[in-house]
Amino acid sequence: MHSIMVLLLVLTALFFVGMLLLSHLNLSYSQQAMYELRRQQIKDVFFSSLTRIDARQIELQRHISTLAIIGETFYRLSQEAGGEPVERDREVLRAQLEATLGEHLRDFDGVSGAGIWYEPGVLATAQETYSPYMVRADNTLIARPVDEATRSTGYQAEPWFGLTLGADWTADAGQPERIYWSPVYFDLTTRRAMLTLARPMFSDGGRLLGVVTTDWSSDQIVDLVSHVEVTESSFAFLNDSNNRNLSSLSGNADPLLEQKIIDAILAEELSVGGEHTPSTIAGSVTQEQRLQTRSVDVQGRTYELYYAATPAGMVYGAGVPRDEIDQVLIPMRDTNYRILIGIGSVLLVLSLYLLYRIIQLMRELQASYTDVLTGLPNRTRLLKDAGERQSACLFILNLDRFKEINSLFGNECGDHILLTLASRIKRYIKTHAGSQLQLYRLASDEFAILGPDMPEPRARELAAGLTEWLRKEQVSWREQSLSLDASAGIAFQTADEREATPDRLLSQATIAVHQARQQMRHYLFYDQMQEVEKGYEQNLYWAQRLKYALDNDQLLPHFQPIYDNRRRRIVKYECLVRMRDDEHGVIAAGQFIGVANKLRLNRRITRLMIEKSFAAFAREPYEFAINLTYADIVDRDILELILKHLQANDVGPRVIFEILESDGIENYDEVFRFIERVKPYGCQIAIDDFGTGYSNFSHLLQLNIDIIKIDGSLIRYLAQDHTAFLVTKGIVQFARSLGIKTVAEFVHSEAVQAQVEALDIDFSQGEYFSMPGPELMPQPRAVETDSK
Repeated sequence: MHSIMVLLLVLTALFFVGMLLLSHLNLSYSQQAMYELRRQQIKDVFFSSLTRIDARQIELQRHISTLAIIGETFYRLSQEAGGEPVERDREVLRAQLEATLGEHLRDFDGVSGAGIWYEPGVLATAQETYSPYMVRADNTLIARPVDEATRSTGYQAEPWFGLTLGADWTADAGQPERIYWSPVYFDLTTRRAMLTLARPMFSDGGRLLGVVTTDWSSDQIVDLVSHVEVTESSFAFLNDSNNRNLSSLSGNADPLLEQKIIDAILAEELSVGGEHTPSTIAGSVTQEQRLQTRSVDVQGRTYELYYAATPAGMVYGAGVPRDEIDQVLIPMRDTNYRILIGIGSVLLVLSLYLLYRIIQLMRELQASYTDVLTGLPNRTRLLKDAGERQSACLFILNLDRFKEINSLFGNECGDHILLTLASRIKRYIKTHAGSQLQLYRLASDEFAILGPDMPEPRARELAAGLTEWLRKEQVSWREQSLSLDASAGIAFQTADEREATPDRLLSQATIAVHQARQQMRHYLFYDQMQEVEKGYEQNLYWAQRLKYALDNDQLLPHFQPIYDNRRRRIVKYECLVRMRDDEHGVIAAGQFIGVANKLRLNRRITRLMIEKSFAAFAREPYEFAINLTYADIVDRDILELILKHLQANDVGPRVIFEILESDGIENYDEVFRFIERVKPYGCQIAIDDFGTGYSNFSHLLQLNIDIIKIDGSLIRYLAQDHTAFLVTKGIVQFARSLGIKTVAEFVHSEAVQAQVEALDIDFSQGEYFSMPGPELMPQPRAVETDSK
């Protein structure tokens, strides 16, 4: 006990230190989360400004795109008359174009100039170049004459050409809507910093018609760069595509520091390279994807830069001193340390309390391994002890008739018997096996004896002696002498078993004792060759597979045709459930229906088959049969589902409900009630597997049956078994006398079909005609037999 206390003290100390460490890590995580939140706030402000810049630049691009459409439209107007327009028509189009250009400039605020620079011969003679260009000065539009160089060599001589398109530019008809931006340049005419946008014009056939341009004051973009109001020293900047700064650092009061920061930003060459070009920015690239971050050091202070490319090829960014980001965490850090001290104090008290509780729990743990009534070790202790052994022998004792005695004389009597037997069995095994065996109490009427691995003859001797001794024991209860019998199951666990576990050992011994009771044996050894556990595993597999199939719509009906032996064609189908499996293909119902019945999933399967069968035959001319068990018939929900479909669709005369004759029918009144509800819709009632059960003919008369399906166990041997032939003949004659139609199931060969026709059975069904399939047979199959 002393060593346990020392261990508990060590564990408590480790717990205290561990909790302090966890608290510290948790607080550190909180600080990091706050830091990330602060950075997210900066991003939100940055994205807000970036959105305004993007919107303005996209608006400028829309303006020049509209201008290009105007230029292309007037070219098409000049071509509509056919051939070259005469001088008079050309002058009219030019006047209209220049008027339209002027109106376009008046409608858009902020534009400084715009021009439509046509290729030679467009709205002009083959040797002429027509390039109307207008500028805005003091809200007045002025048509600027074209330079002599432009008239002689084309618009390529204009200054804007090299700035926007480049001297080596060639037209690409594959990108007709591409817009080119110039860097910011100083215009000597207006004496202002300007930006020029250019967009080529193409004819419908892809011919280059010329280029449209718009000139803008750089203030249109620069003025949008707003102060990032996150911290005191935060700033915003804008660089053009040539890595030139276009704006002063907003909000910075120190010109010298401002210039150093600008120089540091320009040295980073933020506008050089990058995966997001103006064409991709206009597409599906999000602002989060465009955002890039970098840090620069200026005069010993680190600035975090957040920047992104714009549609104009510029770089807009914002900078925030890192120390100002961290400054918001200082009050939180102080608070965290105070919290840490408080948590440490609480943990110390908690640790002392835990030490006290652990001592109590040790006592309770000891009690958790003990059966309350008998004081014997319980099932939990048995599994623990068995798990500590490499090899073991386990006996399970099950008291026969204990439940009857308990219900007859009461729980107090039952407890008295268990207490008495526990003490006596304990003395018996101590006398006959010494201290090698340990007695346990499992369930109400079960005991277990765990011992080391032993030879089978020795285990057999102990089991036979113990069960024989128990049969002779008498327990007195209120002057009443009571005797009990017992069954025993024995299982072994050897050291060389790879799958040996305590649960497996207990399961095997339990299987053995159940088999002993079923076979009315006093004891039985678990037989590995029986593979009962594999059967359990197989049941578990099919239970899981069935539930998955139900949840994922992998149960579907297959249809087997029923052949009319008189009309010589297929007139009916039986709907049979199948499971679709990616690994095993289509699985027949025999693999999973037994598990479905035990798990009470059979009614869910029946509802599914009703839904899918009615849907499959809603527009088909055939009769179709649905199998129902007694449990389905008495289920009110299934009956309501059937009636709903019968009322919604006029298919009642084509519906056949097959009731299993071998299925245990507990209450024929329920069956009568079901038949009375569906018969008014014209439905037919068939008895399936007739000849396998007790074949209660009196009940058949009362049930008003329409069809009898003769079981395959008789039909299969018609060709070689005369007894089967005679029994089948009797069934057919009985049915014919009552006006009941007959169906032969499992017709698998021509010889069997010949006997079926010889017996004058109305319908045939089986492999000879077709196995069940997911689709109806495309054409009726005529069958020729020797008896025909």
